[in-house]
Amino acid sequence: MAQTIILFVTGLVLICLGGDRLVDAAVAIAKKLGIPQIVVGATIVSLGTTLPEVLVSTTAAFDGSAAIAAGNAFGSIICNTALIAGLTQTIRPSKKVEPSALWWRSAFFFIVIILLDVCGFITGSFGRPVGIVLLLLFIVYACINVMRAPLEGGTEEKDEDIIKEISIPFQLMILVVCAAFLFVGANLLVDNGILIAQAVGVPERVIAVTFIALGTSLPELMTSVMSLIKGYGNVGLGNVIGANLLNMLLVIGIPSAIAGIPLEKSTVMVDIPLSFLVMAVLLVPILVRKKSSRLQGVTLLGIYGIYCVMSFL
Repeated sequence: MAQTIILFVTGLVLICLGGDRLVDAAVAIAKKLGIPQIVVGATIVSLGTTLPEVLVSTTAAFDGSAAIAAGNAFGSIICNTALIAGLTQTIRPSKKVEPSALWWRSAFFFIVIILLDVCGFITGSFGRPVGIVLLLLFIVYACINVMRAPLEGGTEEKDEDIIKEISIPFQLMILVVCAAFLFVGANLLVDNGILIAQAVGVPERVIAVTFIALGTSLPELMTSVMSLIKGYGNVGLGNVIGANLLNMLLVIGIPSAIAGIPLEKSTVMVDIPLSFLVMAVLLVPILVRKKSSRLQGVTLLGIYGIYCVMSFL
């Protein structure tokens, strides 16, 4: 047990260090390229913080643990949105959110999740064709990000002297190192959390949508918290939105393309619809008002609390 505690603490330290520097590097890149913080959060940062989910779900697919592969993806979306975004929006609601950087990502998310829920309801699984389509959609998503970057030019204040000193290759190297810290740290936390959960007899799906989802979402949590502390709240918001998209396109797409994912009824009837609901609570008011409110954050936190209690019951 002592070794488990040491590994748990080590993972927490790595996540704290990685999240702190990852935010700084992401903001530096945003300033240098002249694009909004929310765009960098939804692309570069979200790719780094979604690595734990990709590893866990892909490994689960190879091991035949389908409930973990599917539960981890949608559990992470719920955790990212209801817990992490809920917490950050309660503490400091987002102001002056650029709609052009948000609307198409929102539409992309809702279209994909509706199609996944319909497919899961009809077939009871995500087969290889679904996985291949999701991976192709990831390529489309990446291409749209690249093409729209010049149209989503940043409106943040610029300090030309600081911008000149920023080195893109150096900041990208920091991002890679920080992503590695987050990756290793999250896995240490997840592995030891699973051991504890299994010791007290918690079912596999509950482990997936709570312990594993929370553990693999810790990079997003740390990034969002550090973004708030450093005054870059839109980086955290963009990271949550981008990470949720990648949870569907990659975390579901890769294991589905490899081996297919049979779904539990609770995933189709509860986890996927709830993922849709919490994203709607987060995004719709922001798209309408160009800012969020504490009421949204409190509502999301309440939904997450009820969800966790009902999962265990």
